[in-house]
Amino acid sequence: MTDKIDAIIIGAGIIGACTAYELSKLGYKTLSIDKLPQAGYGSTSASCAIIRTYYSTTDSCALAYEGWHIWKDWGAYLNGVVSDNDLIHYNNTGCLVAKTALNNYLKKACTVMDELGCPYEHVGADEMENFLPGLDKNLFFPAKRIDQAGFGEPTGGELSGAVYFPCGGYVDDPMRSAINVQQAAEKNGAQFKFNVEVCKILTTNNRVSGVELSDGTSVLAPIVINVAGPHSSHINRMAGVSDAMRMTTRALRHEVAHVNAPSSIANAKRMVTSDSDVQVYTRPSGDNGFLIGSEDPECDEREWVDDPDNYNMAFSAQWKTLAMRFAQRLPDLGIPDAAKGVVALYDVTEDWMPIYDKSDLPGFYMACGTSGNQYKNAPVAGKIMASLIQAAEAGQDHDNDPVKLTLENINYTVSLDAYSRNRKINTESSFSVIG
Repeated sequence: MTDKIDAIIIGAGIIGACTAYELSKLGYKTLSIDKLPQAGYGSTSASCAIIRTYYSTTDSCALAYEGWHIWKDWGAYLNGVVSDNDLIHYNNTGCLVAKTALNNYLKKACTVMDELGCPYEHVGADEMENFLPGLDKNLFFPAKRIDQAGFGEPTGGELSGAVYFPCGGYVDDPMRSAINVQQAAEKNGAQFKFNVEVCKILTTNNRVSGVELSDGTSVLAPIVINVAGPHSSHINRMAGVSDAMRMTTRALRHEVAHVNAPSSIANAKRMVTSDSDVQVYTRPSGDNGFLIGSEDPECDEREWVDDPDNYNMAFSAQWKTLAMRFAQRLPDLGIPDAAKGVVALYDVTEDWMPIYDKSDLPGFYMACGTSGNQYKNAPVAGKIMASLIQAAEAGQDHDNDPVKLTLENINYTVSLDAYSRNRKINTESSFSVIG
């Protein structure tokens, strides 16, 4: 380990790795610290790793569209450092999103896509069967649990259609994506330290000065960045910055179900789907599977977790609820006898949008509250954090003179106060994993 560290990054998931990479490109000597054995081992590895451009706000859509340009040319983003055999594969399947009353029939989303120059296609209700053969077009809203009366019974009317977003898909191995970025960052001199936990945030003269580790050592640096995912609230409390923040983060337990695709769509092109009528999203998994996640309807109990190292990792009735909600749309979907899928944690703010910001402790920065929906934005989040840190350390008062970042692939400028720790709750948010 080099004697002089410019910035310590707590967390080596995909966003932490991208932050290290972007800072290393600016010449910062970074040290990433993670309590787990390798990059991407935590919540990143449990991500559905969906890449999509539709969010609830213009800025979020812009970040996602910029991110799509990076994912589709992943090797170039890593500057050719990682061999083709080791690179993750991005599957550009496109995304089919049902038009529903809940998403205002995607009118705003399409207006934003027009503003950003992001392509999309309107799909009629009958045409949806070209994407999902065997589709049941009945409406079932509001979503229910399988133990609630009326589950699976149509509530009147039919789907009016969907929007197909061709710029979207998924990454086949999210953990490896973080390892890919680690390799590129290390080429620039970044360092990574695993299997060790941050026990204390050190301060000197009211400024962060480093961290104390579980192996008894301390590492000094004038910049510390909290990218600890579901552990981020714990790190913020450790740094003493939580009480001064309007937005806070909490860990939320989530389940994702895995089922085999029905025979009716065996020859169809499988893609990412989002259906806010039955309130599930899906993405292909392997040669013949689907991952199915909740879009967080009111009927789904939200299980907040105070200790991210100690929570129930067993499947509950939720996995079957998710599978059967999707089966309302595809009636010949088989329901497994045994639960398969993922149980993991999200890191959630009050409005389900991230915090990319400084703190009231000089030198302490945060990329947290990523809510299970920021994997796709990770390369852009790294650029956000690098730009913010560079400007703030040069003396710019980000709280009163917000740093701005121009997204080079789509020529759109984002004011980073949209992700402030002290912003008002964004009422345009879906208040769900959709963002």
